[in-house]
Amino acid sequence: MLTSLSASSWLLGFAGFLLALGLDLRRRRVGSSDLLRLGILSFLDLLAPAATFGCALALCAQMWPAAMREGVLHVRTVAFPGALACLIAGPLLWTEGRKQMQFQRPTGLIFGEWLFFAGAVLTSITTALDFDRAARLWSLAPVVAGLALIAVIVPPFVKKFEGLTILEAIGEKEQFSQPEYTPPTQECPQPQLWKMLDAQSTEVEVLDFLKALVVAMKPRLIVETGTFLGHGTLKLAEGLRHNGFGRVITIELDPAIRARALERFKASGLSGWIESRLESSLDAKIDGTIDLLFSDSHLPNREAEVRRLLPHIDPRGLVLIHDASSHFHIVREAVLRLEAEGLISSVLMSTPRGLAIAQRREGRR
Repeated sequence: MLTSLSASSWLLGFAGFLLALGLDLRRRRVGSSDLLRLGILSFLDLLAPAATFGCALALCAQMWPAAMREGVLHVRTVAFPGALACLIAGPLLWTEGRKQMQFQRPTGLIFGEWLFFAGAVLTSITTALDFDRAARLWSLAPVVAGLALIAVIVPPFVKKFEGLTILEAIGEKEQFSQPEYTPPTQECPQPQLWKMLDAQSTEVEVLDFLKALVVAMKPRLIVETGTFLGHGTLKLAEGLRHNGFGRVITIELDPAIRARALERFKASGLSGWIESRLESSLDAKIDGTIDLLFSDSHLPNREAEVRRLLPHIDPRGLVLIHDASSHFHIVREAVLRLEAEGLISSVLMSTPRGLAIAQRREGRR
Protein backbone atom coordinates (compact mmCIF):
# COMPACT_ATOMS: atom_id res chain seq x y z
CA MET A 1 0.00 0.00 0.00
CA LEU A 2 2.78 2.41 0.92
CA THR A 3 5.41 1.35 -1.61
CA SER A 4 3.82 3.37 -4.43
CA LEU A 5 3.67 6.63 -2.48
CA SER A 6 5.43 9.68 -3.89
CA ALA A 7 8.30 11.32 -2.06
CA SER A 8 6.12 14.27 -1.04
CA SER A 9 3.45 11.94 0.35
CA TRP A 10 6.06 10.07 2.35
CA LEU A 11 7.43 13.34 3.70
CA LEU A 12 3.99 14.63 4.70
CA GLY A 13 3.12 11.29 6.30
CA PHE A 14 6.35 11.30 8.31
CA ALA A 15 5.63 14.84 9.48
CA GLY A 16 2.17 13.73 10.58
CA PHE A 17 3.71 10.78 12.41
CA LEU A 18 6.14 13.03 14.28
CA LEU A 19 3.41 15.52 15.17
CA ALA A 20 1.07 12.81 16.53
CA LEU A 21 3.93 11.19 18.43
CA GLY A 22 4.93 14.52 19.95
CA LEU A 23 1.36 15.23 21.08
CA ASP A 24 1.07 11.76 22.61
CA LEU A 25 4.35 12.16 24.48
CA ARG A 26 3.20 15.53 25.76
CA ARG A 27 -0.17 14.33 27.05
CA ARG A 28 1.51 11.33 28.70
CA ARG A 29 4.21 13.63 30.09
CA VAL A 30 6.99 11.43 28.75
CA GLY A 31 10.25 13.34 28.31
CA SER A 32 13.15 12.44 26.06
CA SER A 33 15.03 10.90 28.98
CA ASP A 34 11.96 8.80 29.86
CA LEU A 35 11.88 7.28 26.37
CA LEU A 36 15.08 5.37 27.08
CA ARG A 37 13.46 3.73 30.11
CA LEU A 38 10.27 2.66 28.36
CA GLY A 39 9.65 -1.04 27.86
CA ILE A 40 9.29 -2.33 24.32
CA LEU A 41 5.49 -2.69 24.55
CA SER A 42 5.11 0.81 26.00
CA PHE A 43 7.19 2.17 23.14
CA LEU A 44 5.11 0.28 20.55
CA ASP A 45 1.93 1.60 22.17
CA LEU A 46 3.24 5.10 21.49
CA LEU A 47 4.16 4.34 17.88
CA ALA A 48 0.86 2.73 16.88
CA PRO A 49 -1.49 5.78 16.94
CA ALA A 50 1.22 8.03 15.48
CA ALA A 51 1.87 5.59 12.63
CA THR A 52 -1.87 5.41 11.92
CA PHE A 53 -2.24 9.19 11.68
CA GLY A 54 0.91 9.44 9.57
CA CYS A 55 -0.33 6.74 7.21
CA ALA A 56 -3.71 8.49 6.86
CA LEU A 57 -2.01 11.77 5.98
CA ALA A 58 0.34 10.14 3.47
CA LEU A 59 -2.47 8.28 1.68
CA CYS A 60 -4.66 11.40 1.55
CA ALA A 61 -1.73 13.37 0.12
CA GLN A 62 -1.25 10.68 -2.53
CA MET A 63 -4.89 10.89 -3.70
CA TRP A 64 -5.21 14.66 -3.51
CA PRO A 65 -3.42 15.76 -6.75
CA ALA A 66 -5.43 13.38 -8.99
CA ALA A 67 -8.68 14.28 -7.28
CA MET A 68 -8.03 18.00 -7.77
CA ARG A 69 -6.87 17.55 -11.36
CA GLU A 70 -9.74 15.31 -12.50
CA GLY A 71 -12.45 16.49 -10.12
CA VAL A 72 -13.11 12.87 -9.14
CA LEU A 73 -12.00 10.86 -6.12
CA HIS A 74 -10.99 7.36 -7.20
CA VAL A 75 -12.36 5.00 -4.56
CA ARG A 76 -11.38 1.71 -6.20
CA THR A 77 -7.73 2.08 -5.29
CA VAL A 78 -5.53 0.84 -2.48
CA ALA A 79 -5.11 4.36 -1.09
CA PHE A 80 -8.79 5.21 -0.56
CA PRO A 81 -9.85 2.34 1.74
CA GLY A 82 -6.50 2.52 3.50
CA ALA A 83 -6.89 6.24 4.24
CA LEU A 84 -10.51 5.78 5.32
CA ALA A 85 -9.59 2.95 7.69
CA CYS A 86 -6.74 4.98 9.20
CA LEU A 87 -8.99 8.00 9.73
CA ILE A 88 -11.45 5.79 11.61
CA ALA A 89 -8.89 3.81 13.60
CA GLY A 90 -6.64 6.75 14.52
CA PRO A 91 -9.09 8.45 16.92
CA LEU A 92 -10.03 5.08 18.42
CA LEU A 93 -6.40 4.25 19.18
CA TRP A 94 -5.91 7.78 20.55
CA THR A 95 -8.84 7.23 22.93
CA GLU A 96 -7.36 3.91 24.00
CA GLY A 97 -4.19 5.80 24.87
CA ARG A 98 -6.15 8.13 27.14
CA LYS A 99 -7.70 5.15 28.90
CA GLN A 100 -4.25 3.62 29.26
CA MET A 101 -3.09 6.81 30.98
CA GLN A 102 -5.98 6.32 33.41
CA PHE A 103 -4.77 2.75 34.10
CA GLN A 104 -7.82 1.22 32.42
CA ARG A 105 -5.81 -0.54 29.69
CA PRO A 106 -2.77 -2.84 29.97
CA THR A 107 0.57 -2.05 28.37
CA GLY A 108 0.77 -3.53 24.87
CA LEU A 109 -2.98 -3.53 24.21
CA ILE A 110 -2.85 -0.55 21.85
CA PHE A 111 -0.15 -2.18 19.75
CA GLY A 112 -2.09 -5.46 19.74
CA GLU A 113 -5.23 -3.67 18.57
CA TRP A 114 -3.19 -1.84 15.93
CA LEU A 115 -1.79 -5.12 14.57
CA PHE A 116 -5.30 -6.55 14.37
CA PHE A 117 -6.61 -3.42 12.69
CA ALA A 118 -3.74 -3.28 10.17
CA GLY A 119 -4.13 -6.93 9.30
CA ALA A 120 -7.90 -6.63 8.90
CA VAL A 121 -7.49 -3.65 6.55
CA LEU A 122 -4.83 -5.39 4.48
CA THR A 123 -6.94 -8.54 4.25
CA SER A 124 -9.98 -6.55 3.12
CA ILE A 125 -7.99 -4.65 0.50
CA THR A 126 -6.19 -7.70 -0.92
CA THR A 127 -9.48 -9.56 -1.12
CA ALA A 128 -11.48 -6.70 -2.66
CA LEU A 129 -8.81 -5.90 -5.24
CA ASP A 130 -8.28 -9.57 -6.11
CA PHE A 131 -4.65 -9.94 -5.04
CA ASP A 132 -3.05 -13.37 -5.35
CA ARG A 133 -3.54 -15.98 -2.63
CA ALA A 134 -0.07 -15.57 -1.14
CA ALA A 135 -0.64 -11.85 -0.57
CA ARG A 136 -4.00 -12.55 1.06
CA LEU A 137 -2.46 -15.12 3.39
CA TRP A 138 0.42 -12.82 4.38
CA SER A 139 -2.09 -10.07 5.20
CA LEU A 140 -3.56 -12.34 7.90
CA ALA A 141 -0.26 -12.48 9.81
CA PRO A 142 -0.78 -9.17 11.69
CA VAL A 143 -4.32 -10.26 12.64
CA VAL A 144 -3.01 -13.46 14.20
CA ALA A 145 -0.13 -11.63 15.93
CA GLY A 146 -2.48 -8.96 17.32
CA LEU A 147 -4.95 -11.52 18.67
CA ALA A 148 -2.12 -13.53 20.23
CA LEU A 149 -0.70 -10.45 21.98
CA ILE A 150 -4.12 -9.41 23.28
CA ALA A 151 -4.78 -12.95 24.53
CA VAL A 152 -1.50 -12.90 26.48
CA ILE A 153 -1.76 -9.49 28.18
CA VAL A 154 -5.48 -8.95 28.84
CA PRO A 155 -6.45 -11.90 31.14
CA PRO A 156 -3.79 -11.16 33.81
CA PHE A 157 -4.72 -7.47 33.72
CA VAL A 158 -8.43 -8.21 34.21
CA LYS A 159 -7.78 -10.61 37.10
CA LYS A 160 -5.45 -8.27 38.99
CA PHE A 161 -6.79 -5.84 41.59
CA GLU A 162 -6.89 -2.37 40.04
CA GLY A 163 -4.84 -0.88 42.86
CA LEU A 164 -1.94 -3.24 42.16
CA THR A 165 -2.24 -2.48 38.44
CA ILE A 166 -1.88 1.23 39.18
CA LEU A 167 1.02 0.52 41.54
CA GLU A 168 2.89 -1.35 38.80
CA ALA A 169 2.06 1.23 36.14
CA ILE A 170 3.37 4.26 37.97
CA GLY A 171 6.62 2.45 38.85
CA GLU A 172 9.19 5.08 39.73
CA LYS A 173 7.22 7.90 38.11
CA GLU A 174 4.92 10.24 39.99
CA GLN A 175 1.28 10.53 39.00
CA PHE A 176 -0.02 13.71 37.43
CA SER A 177 -3.33 15.51 37.49
CA GLN A 178 -5.71 14.80 34.60
CA PRO A 179 -9.48 15.05 33.96
CA GLU A 180 -11.62 12.71 36.05
CA TYR A 181 -12.60 9.57 34.14
CA THR A 182 -15.64 8.39 36.15
CA PRO A 183 -18.73 8.24 33.88
CA PRO A 184 -21.32 11.04 34.18
CA THR A 185 -24.16 10.54 36.64
CA GLN A 186 -27.46 12.33 37.14
CA GLU A 187 -26.05 14.23 40.11
CA CYS A 188 -22.67 14.93 38.45
CA PRO A 189 -23.16 15.24 34.67
CA GLN A 190 -19.74 16.83 33.97
CA PRO A 191 -17.11 14.78 35.84
CA GLN A 192 -14.37 16.07 33.53
CA LEU A 193 -14.48 19.38 35.42
CA TRP A 194 -12.78 17.58 38.32
CA LYS A 195 -9.23 16.25 38.38
CA MET A 196 -7.82 12.85 39.30
CA LEU A 197 -4.40 11.30 39.86
CA ASP A 198 -5.51 7.76 39.01
CA ALA A 199 -8.61 5.59 38.92
CA GLN A 200 -8.39 4.68 42.63
CA SER A 201 -7.18 7.79 44.45
CA THR A 202 -9.66 10.41 45.66
CA GLU A 203 -10.41 13.33 43.32
CA VAL A 204 -7.89 16.16 43.64
CA GLU A 205 -10.57 18.67 44.67
CA VAL A 206 -11.88 16.31 47.37
CA LEU A 207 -8.33 15.84 48.65
CA ASP A 208 -8.07 19.61 49.07
CA PHE A 209 -11.47 19.55 50.80
CA LEU A 210 -10.17 16.98 53.31
CA LYS A 211 -7.38 19.30 54.42
CA ALA A 212 -9.74 22.29 54.68
CA LEU A 213 -12.16 20.21 56.74
CA VAL A 214 -9.44 19.18 59.18
CA VAL A 215 -8.31 22.79 59.54
CA ALA A 216 -11.90 23.85 60.22
CA MET A 217 -12.89 20.98 62.57
CA LYS A 218 -9.67 20.70 64.65
CA PRO A 219 -9.98 16.90 65.17
CA ARG A 220 -7.63 15.11 67.56
CA LEU A 221 -8.10 11.61 66.13
CA ILE A 222 -8.73 10.83 62.48
CA VAL A 223 -9.20 7.29 61.15
CA GLU A 224 -8.83 6.58 57.43
CA THR A 225 -9.70 3.18 55.99
CA GLY A 226 -8.02 2.37 52.67
CA THR A 227 -4.66 4.15 52.57
CA PHE A 228 -3.91 3.19 48.96
CA LEU A 229 -1.04 5.44 47.78
CA GLY A 230 -1.47 7.87 50.68
CA HIS A 231 -2.72 10.99 48.90
CA GLY A 232 -5.70 11.36 51.24
CA THR A 233 -3.60 10.53 54.30
CA LEU A 234 -1.15 13.32 53.49
CA LYS A 235 -3.92 15.89 53.04
CA LEU A 236 -5.38 14.90 56.41
CA ALA A 237 -1.90 15.12 57.95
CA GLU A 238 -1.31 18.53 56.38
CA GLY A 239 -4.43 19.76 58.14
CA LEU A 240 -3.22 18.35 61.45
CA ARG A 241 0.17 20.03 61.01
CA HIS A 242 -1.59 23.32 60.32
CA ASN A 243 -3.57 22.89 63.54
CA GLY A 244 -0.50 21.84 65.50
CA PHE A 245 -2.06 18.76 67.11
CA GLY A 246 -3.79 15.44 66.40
CA ARG A 247 -2.96 12.20 64.57
CA VAL A 248 -4.34 10.15 61.71
CA ILE A 249 -4.55 6.37 61.83
CA THR A 250 -4.62 5.01 58.29
CA ILE A 251 -5.45 1.37 57.59
CA GLU A 252 -4.39 -0.64 54.51
CA LEU A 253 -4.76 -4.38 53.91
CA ASP A 254 -2.33 -4.87 51.01
CA PRO A 255 1.38 -4.89 52.02
CA ALA A 256 2.73 -3.81 48.61
CA ILE A 257 0.39 -0.83 48.43
CA ARG A 258 1.13 0.12 52.04
CA ALA A 259 4.88 -0.02 51.35
CA ARG A 260 4.49 2.49 48.53
CA ALA A 261 2.41 4.76 50.79
CA LEU A 262 5.05 4.58 53.52
CA GLU A 263 7.66 5.79 51.02
CA ARG A 264 5.45 8.76 50.21
CA PHE A 265 4.89 9.53 53.90
CA LYS A 266 8.62 9.49 54.60
CA ALA A 267 9.39 11.77 51.66
CA SER A 268 6.67 14.23 52.71
CA GLY A 269 8.04 14.92 56.16
CA LEU A 270 4.61 14.23 57.66
CA SER A 271 5.28 10.76 59.08
CA GLY A 272 5.12 12.12 62.63
CA TRP A 273 1.42 12.84 62.21
CA ILE A 274 0.58 9.44 60.71
CA GLU A 275 0.12 5.98 62.21
CA SER A 276 0.04 3.45 59.37
CA ARG A 277 -1.46 0.01 60.02
CA LEU A 278 -1.38 -3.15 57.92
CA GLU A 279 -4.69 -4.80 58.75
CA SER A 280 -8.34 -5.04 57.79
CA SER A 281 -10.62 -2.19 58.75
CA LEU A 282 -13.06 -4.83 59.96
CA ASP A 283 -10.53 -6.01 62.57
CA ALA A 284 -8.91 -2.73 63.60
CA LYS A 285 -9.02 -1.77 67.27
CA ILE A 286 -9.13 1.97 67.86
CA ASP A 287 -8.33 3.41 71.27
CA GLY A 288 -9.94 6.75 71.91
CA THR A 289 -12.80 8.69 70.42
CA ILE A 290 -12.76 9.25 66.65
CA ASP A 291 -13.40 12.84 65.58
CA LEU A 292 -13.25 12.19 61.84
CA LEU A 293 -13.67 8.90 59.96
CA PHE A 294 -12.77 8.78 56.26
CA SER A 295 -14.11 5.53 54.83
CA ASP A 296 -12.30 4.81 51.56
CA SER A 297 -11.51 1.08 51.64
CA HIS A 298 -12.70 -1.90 49.57
CA LEU A 299 -16.20 -0.99 48.34
CA PRO A 300 -18.05 -4.01 49.82
CA ASN A 301 -16.49 -3.28 53.25
CA ARG A 302 -17.69 0.30 53.62
CA GLU A 303 -21.02 -0.39 55.32
CA ALA A 304 -19.60 -2.99 57.72
CA GLU A 305 -16.67 -0.81 58.80
CA VAL A 306 -18.88 2.23 59.37
CA ARG A 307 -21.28 0.16 61.48
CA ARG A 308 -18.35 -1.24 63.43
CA LEU A 309 -16.65 2.10 64.09
CA LEU A 310 -19.76 4.25 64.55
CA PRO A 311 -19.96 3.74 68.35
CA HIS A 312 -16.38 5.04 68.65
CA ILE A 313 -17.14 8.28 66.80
CA ASP A 314 -17.81 11.48 68.70
CA PRO A 315 -21.44 12.55 68.08
CA ARG A 316 -20.07 15.95 67.09
CA GLY A 317 -17.60 14.34 64.72
CA LEU A 318 -17.98 13.53 61.05
CA VAL A 319 -18.12 10.39 58.95
CA LEU A 320 -16.93 10.83 55.36
CA ILE A 321 -17.75 7.97 52.99
CA HIS A 322 -16.10 8.15 49.59
CA ASP A 323 -17.44 6.66 46.31
CA ALA A 324 -21.04 7.39 47.29
CA SER A 325 -22.21 8.47 43.82
CA SER A 326 -24.96 6.63 41.96
CA HIS A 327 -22.19 5.11 39.83
CA PHE A 328 -21.10 3.08 42.88
CA HIS A 329 -24.45 1.58 43.85
CA ILE A 330 -23.12 -0.56 46.69
CA VAL A 331 -21.78 2.41 48.68
CA ARG A 332 -24.61 4.83 47.96
CA GLU A 333 -27.22 2.25 48.94
CA ALA A 334 -25.28 1.52 52.13
CA VAL A 335 -25.31 5.21 53.09
CA LEU A 336 -29.05 5.49 52.44
CA ARG A 337 -29.65 2.29 54.41
CA LEU A 338 -27.68 3.55 57.42
CA GLU A 339 -29.69 6.77 57.28
CA ALA A 340 -33.02 4.94 56.96
CA GLU A 341 -32.14 2.92 60.07
CA GLY A 342 -31.61 6.14 61.99
CA LEU A 343 -27.90 5.56 62.56
CA ILE A 344 -26.62 8.60 60.66
CA SER A 345 -27.74 11.84 59.08
CA SER A 346 -26.02 12.40 55.76
CA VAL A 347 -25.46 14.87 52.95
CA LEU A 348 -24.48 13.51 49.52
CA MET A 349 -21.97 15.75 47.76
CA SER A 350 -22.25 15.63 43.97
CA THR A 351 -18.64 14.96 43.07
CA PRO A 352 -17.75 12.50 40.27
CA ARG A 353 -17.21 9.60 42.67
CA GLY A 354 -19.47 10.99 45.37
CA LEU A 355 -18.76 11.92 48.97
CA ALA A 356 -21.23 11.34 51.81
CA ILE A 357 -20.77 13.62 54.83
CA ALA A 358 -22.56 12.20 57.86
CA GLN A 359 -22.93 12.38 61.63
CA ARG A 360 -24.13 9.69 63.98
CA ARG A 361 -27.56 10.45 65.38
CA GLU A 362 -27.15 8.76 68.75
CA GLY A 363 -25.79 11.17 71.35
CA ARG A 364 -25.93 14.20 69.10
CA ARG A 365 -27.37 17.36 70.68
